[in-house]
Amino acid sequence: MPQFMRALVAGKVGEPADVLRLESRPVPTPEAGQALIRVKATPIHASDLHVLRGRYGFSPEFPTVGGHMECVGRIEDLGPDTEGLKIGERVVAVAVPAVPGPHVAGTWQEYLVADTRRLLPVPDHLSDSSACQLAVNPLTALLLVTRELDVQPGEWLLQTAAGSTVGRLVIQLARHLGIRTINVVRRRDAVEEIKALGGDEVICTEDEDLLQRVAEIAGSAGVRKAIDCVAGHVGAQVSQALAPGGEVVVYGALSTHRQTDPAALTIPLQARSVIYETKAVRGFWLNRWFGTASPADALRALSKVRSLVADEVLSIPQGKPFPLERFTEAISFAEAPAHGAKPLFVFEDGRDEDDR
Repeated sequence: MPQFMRALVAGKVGEPADVLRLESRPVPTPEAGQALIRVKATPIHASDLHVLRGRYGFSPEFPTVGGHMECVGRIEDLGPDTEGLKIGERVVAVAVPAVPGPHVAGTWQEYLVADTRRLLPVPDHLSDSSACQLAVNPLTALLLVTRELDVQPGEWLLQTAAGSTVGRLVIQLARHLGIRTINVVRRRDAVEEIKALGGDEVICTEDEDLLQRVAEIAGSAGVRKAIDCVAGHVGAQVSQALAPGGEVVVYGALSTHRQTDPAALTIPLQARSVIYETKAVRGFWLNRWFGTASPADALRALSKVRSLVADEVLSIPQGKPFPLERFTEAISFAEAPAHGAKPLFVFEDGRDEDDR
């Protein structure tokens, strides 16, 4: 095993392309209850970049290794008296920091130490691209539909940003569970794609009235459950569209992307609609869920996601690989509109140790 490794480190808060540097660091040593993972692939999520900008729900201590979400790799070493896993086993490391909770190592490095309770064995037939994206977006979709809202077969589920990664996974999961979806998109050219994916109804806000279309689709019974990751005016319309007693879970705020004006970071709810129709608007954040779920409960949920992906109920789009040295290009790709694939940092096996 090499003594040193490459790591992508941010020295301070700022624009990722400006503050990230490729560094050589000592390979860490696992302690009791920990494993050393040789990373094979790790994604670049938008939230990873917002963490570095200081615009996310938590802030690590700087300097920090980037990547605070997930990766796939193999166990290279185990800490003293650590049981339940074995060296050479292929695992997903869930690097989502629990809030509240302890520090978790970033994934944008060749080796990382992780708590074994945050490791999920994955079958070899699952590609690195799918495995390294298994623990965040598919888990979010599963938790939103089943645990947060407990949507039942035959019920309507209204969702915004249906073309997003989570939105597409929600459609697939809902179809599997017999749930009917009303899917909101911004562009007319996305409508047929969402229908082909299995969306029952699609509303295009470019040329359709969201409230009117929901009423036409759901009828007098209305929609009682919704998920929103847009916020702003669209999020407010979703709340208005709910039937009395309905609830919307907000898990993102795409309408505020890159905003710094506090006035823009809002959901302008109508008080009469919320009060007199007793509607509920509440948030969901995966980091806080990990802060409240027991390790056993978290692993059970992750195991369910693993089964859904392995059984091809949920399909994770193929990522676009980048070596760590091309991090500026990878970040630019991640920020490009409609890039169509998740950029992944990939690490090749068998690199010459002299290169480290």
